[in-house]
Amino acid sequence: MSKLPHITTSIFSIMSQMANEHKAINLSQGFPNFPVDERLKNSVAKWAKEEVHQYLPMAGFMPLLEKIAMLTQISYNRKVNPLTDVLVTAGATEGIFATIQALVHPNEEVLILDPSYDCYETPVLLCNAIPRRINLNDDFTPNWEVIGNAISSKTRMIIINNPHNPTGKIWIENDFIQLEKLLNLYPNLLVLSDEVYEYITFENKHISINQKINLRNRSVIVSSFGKSFHITGWKIGYLIAPEHLMKEIKKVHQFLVFSVNSIAQNAINDYMEVVQVEELGKFYQQKRDFFRNLLEQTKFKLLPCEGSYFQVASYKSISDASDLDFTKKLVTDYGVATIPLSPFYADAKQTQCVRFCFAKDETTLQNAVERLMKL
Repeated sequence: MSKLPHITTSIFSIMSQMANEHKAINLSQGFPNFPVDERLKNSVAKWAKEEVHQYLPMAGFMPLLEKIAMLTQISYNRKVNPLTDVLVTAGATEGIFATIQALVHPNEEVLILDPSYDCYETPVLLCNAIPRRINLNDDFTPNWEVIGNAISSKTRMIIINNPHNPTGKIWIENDFIQLEKLLNLYPNLLVLSDEVYEYITFENKHISINQKINLRNRSVIVSSFGKSFHITGWKIGYLIAPEHLMKEIKKVHQFLVFSVNSIAQNAINDYMEVVQVEELGKFYQQKRDFFRNLLEQTKFKLLPCEGSYFQVASYKSISDASDLDFTKKLVTDYGVATIPLSPFYADAKQTQCVRFCFAKDETTLQNAVERLMKL
């Protein structure tokens, strides 16, 4: 008997497969198609020839842990102990899985804000815990009245995603004030903050749990080198959490992957000495603006994109079809693959919106919009 009978192939795999079958331009799955920084590739080549092919320490390569701590200090003015508060993970997904497995117990509840990324619910179910899926407002901001009513003494964790995938929304100061009020009301409530797009924000800068003194002692923060450095296939990220939470997460991590790829950790450690992460927002803002200017020529209505490398657009003026049917038609008839928003909702809410990934080179984006202009 299946532990996860309702789990099928993810919408990301489905749309990428359809893109391949129909030779469509793939703006669905969130991976860049432009070259990785030569300095990073050269570092990988260098370390592949060195004797660094055996296990690194379970928590991560110590020089890299120290650089993560330094980056956290520079970015958020938070001092963390690299020995106790930082963990290198096999991608953000492994970090999320290990965190939930370590900290959530059977029959406890975990609050998930929809539309939500698809890796949150499964580890909750595997804990024999209960996922509570709560819809965000129509503009994808948190509805704190609804969230507050959904939380009880049974709620162990709330998962937040900021900047948000799929919508590109970022939280404002008041959201953190409301979250702090909830934690004050429920002393056993923890926060899992998915911040993998933290360095990809635009006009309004990202606010991190790292900056919130009254929240961070009960929070686990998820970051991603894969997203920040355009190396999604490396599957390498990290967690930051206070020692009393991290020691439990490490117990799961130890028996899930033990330690993370040694060559990748050495290469990223080198790269962090030369890369300027604060330039990422400018880099992606240029791509966002380029893509939005192109899409303005189509019948799509663009929603705000405040962070991440995703652009949500409404197709209400184009079609009355469901978002899944509409995205399939885009692939088969127009040769462009996107992602519908309904699979991000537990109730399959129809918003008549699709998500484009603009982490692509300009030629790819231009060719895609030329096809979309035929709608």
